[in-house]
Amino acid sequence: MRFDPFSLSLTRPLGTANGSIESREGFLVRVSVNDDGGQVTGLGESTPLPGWTESLADCRAALERGNPDATTPAARHGYSLARADAEARVTDTRLCDRLAAEHGVGSSADAVPVNATVGDGTPEETADAVREMAESGFDVVKIKVGAREPEADTARLRAARDAAPDAELRADANGAWGRETAAEMLDAAAELDYAYVEQPLPADDLTGLAELRGCGVGVAVDETLASHAVSTVLDADAADVLVLKPMALGGPDRTLDTAQTVRDAGVEAIVTTTIDGVVARLGALHVAAAIPDVPACGLATGSLLADDLAPDPAPIREGVMSVPDGPGLAGDAFDPLYRHGDF
Repeated sequence: MRFDPFSLSLTRPLGTANGSIESREGFLVRVSVNDDGGQVTGLGESTPLPGWTESLADCRAALERGNPDATTPAARHGYSLARADAEARVTDTRLCDRLAAEHGVGSSADAVPVNATVGDGTPEETADAVREMAESGFDVVKIKVGAREPEADTARLRAARDAAPDAELRADANGAWGRETAAEMLDAAAELDYAYVEQPLPADDLTGLAELRGCGVGVAVDETLASHAVSTVLDADAADVLVLKPMALGGPDRTLDTAQTVRDAGVEAIVTTTIDGVVARLGALHVAAAIPDVPACGLATGSLLADDLAPDPAPIREGVMSVPDGPGLAGDAFDPLYRHGDF
């Protein structure tokens, strides 16, 4: 295994529970496997995110030790993705096809629907942004809420629905509300036919999340998975939808295992990123493609980066990301990256 550090600037600072970050730092990982006397190299990416994974220093240390485990999920993600990419290239199969076969889920998809995301704004600004996304081909739009008073956010939810009457709409509160406000907002979202509200309560309020279910709109959890095991969330009946981040879960194999467990429990799973580089985004796309009938996923995050490891071989068109042709992650699209230090 070899790895090289990188730093990718963001188009604008990203606010997290651990403060604002202006760049994504990580490691491009290369793993080689034997193939008829020769070797084939696969690519992976380890891009830690504070609050979700180990630190950058711990990630580097785990990669230096080799074969990182679940205690350092970003490091394990880079290693496991690179190995899976190499093995798919050896067998001349797309990564998603190999993942689907290994997990017994049948055939994988050729494309995955993705959602657009609309940030905070006035009702008019929200409506304009949602309308623009719908007109550009997105069937699913997520509206960020929680930064304003409930009445203002309710007006924004209504404006979004008026702007896109046929779209699937989701809302994401990022844990901003208390129980009373959350219940009121979920009632409003239900009346406006929203699919679900993501993280309506703080991450640790599993009891409150469970009590919100059945209000006529789904409850999704994201940040909750940063501090609670998936099994704990399922045992608490705290969600209708789980948002799965391969970087935080430790790789494509663990993410697919988790998706199967979640769906067996009657809960939906969607895949998203931690604002990763193009290698990890492509890995997440392959994971999503290996989940049968996966809902629209949060993979449209490349635009948040001012620069990237390589050109994106899976651009979004009409609200869909198509899986690249060719073996592994992207056929020959990443050829320069397979050469050590060449990025």
